[in-house]
Amino acid sequence: MDEIFIKKQEIRQGVANTLEALSGEQRAEKTRGIENRVFEFANFLEAKIVLLYIATKYEVRTEGIFRRCRDYNKIVVLPAFESSRRKVKLYKVDNPFEDTILGPRQVPEPNPEKCKAVPMDCLDIALIPAVALDEKGGRIGTGEGYYDRLIPKLPATTRKVALAFEEQILPQIPMESHDKHVDIIITQKRIIYKI
Repeated sequence: MDEIFIKKQEIRQGVANTLEALSGEQRAEKTRGIENRVFEFANFLEAKIVLLYIATKYEVRTEGIFRRCRDYNKIVVLPAFESSRRKVKLYKVDNPFEDTILGPRQVPEPNPEKCKAVPMDCLDIALIPAVALDEKGGRIGTGEGYYDRLIPKLPATTRKVALAFEEQILPQIPMESHDKHVDIIITQKRIIYKI
């Protein structure tokens, strides 16, 4: 198990180095490419209720997707993780800047006092953050396990879609029993179907 942990840390560092070598303009251009693919993706266009995330440093940013969801009359939901790290609640968020507070991961999360709770089984599609992925849907996150605990709670009918730059797609991700796969990966160049 220690060997896999070390390998995952090496992958995270390698992706970090690769992404830090990109200019802000390059990252923004790649992000726009991913956003455009998301809004050409039939499963996303058909979805009424969408789970998004607010990105950490080495994940694809979703602010543009959030803004465009309003134009498509989609309900946007964000997760709020309890500090116990064992539970998650979902909330409808109208404005990611006004309706969020800093959560236990030091990432903005929905403010329960401003946002309405949404049942997990209402989600049509879930956009899942990732630091690195392989074409089989193997995923590495930040290492805290929040999304590995969230993914199995999502309904079987909810498509689990990871967003990633091509530079984050690797030949193989080392997986442990608690690690969860995604169904689909969207990059700036392609859509990869694991299902």
